[in-house]
Amino acid sequence: MTHHALASQESYNPNHLLDILLGKMQLKNDAALSRMLEVAPPVISKIRHHRLPVGASLLIRMHEVTGMSIRDLRDLMGDRRTKYRLSDAQGRPKPEERQEKAEAGNYARH
Repeated sequence: MTHHALASQESYNPNHLLDILLGKMQLKNDAALSRMLEVAPPVISKIRHHRLPVGASLLIRMHEVTGMSIRDLRDLMGDRRTKYRLSDAQGRPKPEERQEKAEAGNYARH
């Protein structure tokens, strides 16, 4: 079973967040919640079983639907991180892409 990095935090409990949303929106079950958030039902199930993190787009959707702040939503699931760090490798083109771009630039100058 694959767990994401956030799941290793002791305080992380996305079920608490989902349960609060069910109550706040007066919904009967996770299927109704998935319809409200406009995500497939397996997404909610994977979040409940710690196989999928609550991503940024889903947090934004939760914010839009409930009016709760992103900070409050993150607090409800136990995400206490204050900063997010990307590795140096993220966002960089792959070596072969850099080579292709360099070659394309050389052809444009001739």
